[in-house]
Amino acid sequence: MDDNGILLFHNTMRITEGHLAGFRAAIAEAVAFARRHGPQLMVEVFIDEERMTAHSFQLFGDSEAVRAHWRLADPYIQEVMAHCRVDRFEVYGEPEPDVLAGVRDGIGEGELSLAPRVAGFLRFGTAT
Repeated sequence: MDDNGILLFHNTMRITEGHLAGFRAAIAEAVAFARRHGPQLMVEVFIDEERMTAHSFQLFGDSEAVRAHWRLADPYIQEVMAHCRVDRFEVYGEPEPDVLAGVRDGIGEGELSLAPRVAGFLRFGTAT
């Protein structure tokens, strides 16, 4: 894999009042689907119940993997979004223009930030 195409997404979502249980169920289904069928190299989701926010981290090998994710997972994404809104979406890496446009379209009024990759490496298989 060419690490220069690596994309790390950090999505900070505001969970709608009264939707915590629905959000938890929807995100669990979405992550289970991604684990079985998705192109992501890594997906992790964390919930801060006190602030009613969730943080999703997804690592993709390149922009084509993001496109594949969108094609496969749209119903799951829509179900998750029924319980929250995007506060902030951070893109680490340099997605292709259509992928960046898709991110912009998908986050609505959420804040978008971009940070190009400088250096790094991947080491998988050492943690469970």
